[in-house]
Amino acid sequence: MSSGALQETSLKNPAILSLIGNTPLVECTRLETGPCRLFIKLENQNPTGSIKDRMALAMVEAAERAGQLKPGGTLIEATAGNTGLSLALVAAAKGYHLILVIPDKMSQEKILHVRALGATTVITRSDVTKGHPEYYQDLAASIAAETPDGFYVNQFGNPTNPLAHEQTTGPEIWEQMQHNVDAIVVGVGSGGTLTGLSNYFACVAPECEIVLADPEGSILSEFVKEKRIGQSGSWIVEGIGEDFIPPIADLSRVRKAYSICDEESLLSARDLLRKEGVFAGSSTGTLFAAALRYCRERTEPKRVVTIACDSGNKYLSKMYNDIWMADQGFIHRKSFDDLRDLVSRRYQDGTIVSVGPSDSLLTAFNRMRIADVSQVPVLDRGNLVGILDESDVLTRLQDGHGSFRDEVKTAMTNRVVTLAPSAGLQELRQILDSGRVAIVVDQEQFVGLVTRIDLLNYLRRKVA
Repeated sequence: MSSGALQETSLKNPAILSLIGNTPLVECTRLETGPCRLFIKLENQNPTGSIKDRMALAMVEAAERAGQLKPGGTLIEATAGNTGLSLALVAAAKGYHLILVIPDKMSQEKILHVRALGATTVITRSDVTKGHPEYYQDLAASIAAETPDGFYVNQFGNPTNPLAHEQTTGPEIWEQMQHNVDAIVVGVGSGGTLTGLSNYFACVAPECEIVLADPEGSILSEFVKEKRIGQSGSWIVEGIGEDFIPPIADLSRVRKAYSICDEESLLSARDLLRKEGVFAGSSTGTLFAAALRYCRERTEPKRVVTIACDSGNKYLSKMYNDIWMADQGFIHRKSFDDLRDLVSRRYQDGTIVSVGPSDSLLTAFNRMRIADVSQVPVLDRGNLVGILDESDVLTRLQDGHGSFRDEVKTAMTNRVVTLAPSAGLQELRQILDSGRVAIVVDQEQFVGLVTRIDLLNYLRRKVA
């Protein structure tokens, strides 16, 4: 191959970009959908596992055609979800720099993913609203204004965003549903998907209902119902819901809106995985919960479509983690009304991270690191014989006589202070304030550990 041919090949877009779109559509067959048939468009099958791949590629290529984006230039975008991932893939594929401004509620998996693709991340506050200098969209706009050869993608105001869905997502659904669609349930992040689908189906099937699925706390569902903008709240679901109406969001054809709380959203997504095998994220849970409500409220058969917006593998540390779900109060474990309710990893539930006295210090260290804990109980046939924390391991290794091959019993603390489940919060605080971890034992049976973060989670749940 000639050097010219090699150069030409290197300038081509990676073939992975050609896999964006043309995603499958499947019917839900194991969940109660009333008189309706419910279908899911699997946008989690796009290259980054997200529907945002469609509009990210379309917006970048539109900027290239318009001369707004020069070779080697810098893309800047505000993202609370998957748009950042999609732009990171497109930017890496086309040789652009990318700066992403991300609210601090974004999952760690997404942040690590965009960084792996070469994006620069700026983490900002998620507890401020539009007009505040640290609000993610305002901050992104200011960074773009100061960046030479920078292009602010602005998914919330970029007309190519809805156009991508009008030209690709809509026609695909129409063909896959054999020109027979009664309702589409969709959420609003930037508004591109809803507006694009609304525009397309207004032409091919004007009677098709557009249904909004909105997180509780977002102002959009109330706006649809009351035609006014109310006070926004907060929500855990990522990628959809807003505290303002995005400029490209055309809500005029929305006929029904559902406000879905975080708990229902996350449990619905988990149910979707267990019952239908669809592994999707938190926003999909909101859409799916709203779609089920819509279907079950009908009195006559309807063919309903909703969307698996992104992949669940971006939420393994959150909504698919039982410990995290329990900490948030979304999984309701057996309640004892005593200190056992503060233990996030109960021995009786099989969720405790522990070591044995004859395990190596390396084994203990690896378990603490993987579980992201700083101490582990030492159990011998289920009986508590000691506790090992990071400082114990460090002391053993630094005294010049120890190694990671040593057994846990050589470094553990075996003189432990325990609390009965009936002990009060004041007794618990005394132990925690002394720099120790609280060990809960019920009639000589080990229950688990209580840390400061466990106490904080308990107090937060009580307030909520």
